[in-house]
Amino acid sequence: MSAPGTDIWIGIDLGTQSVRAIAVTGNGEIRSNGQSGLTSDRRETRHEQNPEQWWKALGDACRQAMKGLHAGDRVRALSVCGTSGTVLLTDAQGDPLTPGLMYDDARAAEEADRANANGQSLWTRLGYGRIQTVWGLPKWMWLAAHQKETPGYFAQQADFITGRLAGRRTAADLSNALKSGCDTIDSRWNAALMDSLGLAPDRLPELVKPGAQIGTVGHAAAAHTHIPEGVPIIAGMTDGCASQLASGAATAGSWNSVLGTTLVLKGKSPELIHDPGGIVYSHRSPDGEWLPGGASSAGAGAFLRIFDADTNLDALSYEAERRHGMPAPIYPLASARGERFPFIAPDATLSLPQAAASDPVNAYRSVSFGIAAVERLCFDYLRAAGFPIHGQVSLTGGGARSGFLNRLRATMLNRKLAVPGIAEPAIGMALLASTIERPLGEASHAMIRIAQRIDPDLSGRAEADDYYVTFIDDLQAKGWLAPALAGQARRRMNA
Repeated sequence: MSAPGTDIWIGIDLGTQSVRAIAVTGNGEIRSNGQSGLTSDRRETRHEQNPEQWWKALGDACRQAMKGLHAGDRVRALSVCGTSGTVLLTDAQGDPLTPGLMYDDARAAEEADRANANGQSLWTRLGYGRIQTVWGLPKWMWLAAHQKETPGYFAQQADFITGRLAGRRTAADLSNALKSGCDTIDSRWNAALMDSLGLAPDRLPELVKPGAQIGTVGHAAAAHTHIPEGVPIIAGMTDGCASQLASGAATAGSWNSVLGTTLVLKGKSPELIHDPGGIVYSHRSPDGEWLPGGASSAGAGAFLRIFDADTNLDALSYEAERRHGMPAPIYPLASARGERFPFIAPDATLSLPQAAASDPVNAYRSVSFGIAAVERLCFDYLRAAGFPIHGQVSLTGGGARSGFLNRLRATMLNRKLAVPGIAEPAIGMALLASTIERPLGEASHAMIRIAQRIDPDLSGRAEADDYYVTFIDDLQAKGWLAPALAGQARRRMNA
């Protein structure tokens, strides 16, 4: 245990279902934490939350975390992450004028088309090519068009919360602002473009890099959270980037592979790399480098589409590891249709071969091999596009709890993998808060613990390679995978 009077860094994660606050020492010990639930209003393509509920839940979570500190502990700084693409309008004091339109709210399709028509040159320069419907910029445009009586100030979820903590409107971090259309290269808004989209430039937030101090905890916020008045507020990042920091993927060429319902890869690059396919886009790292990432529609959610909710997946995993023989190829989509990374195929679907449909263990193996093959194809895509992938690969997400799947992934990739002890976004924000007095790499080394390292199974390499070839052939036969990427993947096998 660390001694009383230790410096404490607080990380706050604004999630979809709850707000979480964690108090962490400089060497990564979790001193205390708190959590408070949130509710959503979902209607067809719309998904909203009440910003005042965010603030109430944050107060509850922070008070719980502060209650667990030792007498004499010193809270040095805090940082906040929010769900990427969640936005609202506020008044001049920072109070909400609208609901929060959540990260997956898809009401602004027409606005996204207009943003792409007007801003194509900028989006191309920034490396991602197109604004997506669920990003923050189209939703800001929608809100501006529908908020006629009291024109508001544009804010993201994290901005609203840091403003409440400071008692005034605060700057926005470049990580959250990426999906709101900011120029992440020059760290500014393109005023002429924003004005053409109906967003008054003087109503947009100031921009800063993640890790910059943007205020201090005010008197009212101190009473609400029990965090001492005057504690520095450090500009945060999106929840995905926060999780990446918590995974230990903080050096160039390192990657965090997050296997949950879907598979998400987030890495570190010293330079901005333009993906010619427009699939991978890059956030700005707190140290000025870049955090490229891509999100697949495949992942562990495929298990839930195939098996009943009461199926004992742990038992199937145990049996699957003891069975041998290459399973039939399957593309493990978690959604009903469509893939976006490592290739774009709107018509992609999940189809379970008959041999697997009649045998639960075989079906489990088919999905597991499919997930491992998708991950390998993602890395082949990244390598072909010029992204550095030579560093550590860390595994996080619910899928990282499966020993069988982790070993299969290491064997399919033919590289040692790392599983961090705790990779919650709030940990990443506590780490970021501590960078006010030390470099990002030093903070990561001090605070992140690797709980397990997984070696590839050399005896299973041939089977993994054979499956991968069959997997690629199947994707090409379906017309989903372009010949260029298929050829790149095959050449890598022979390298």
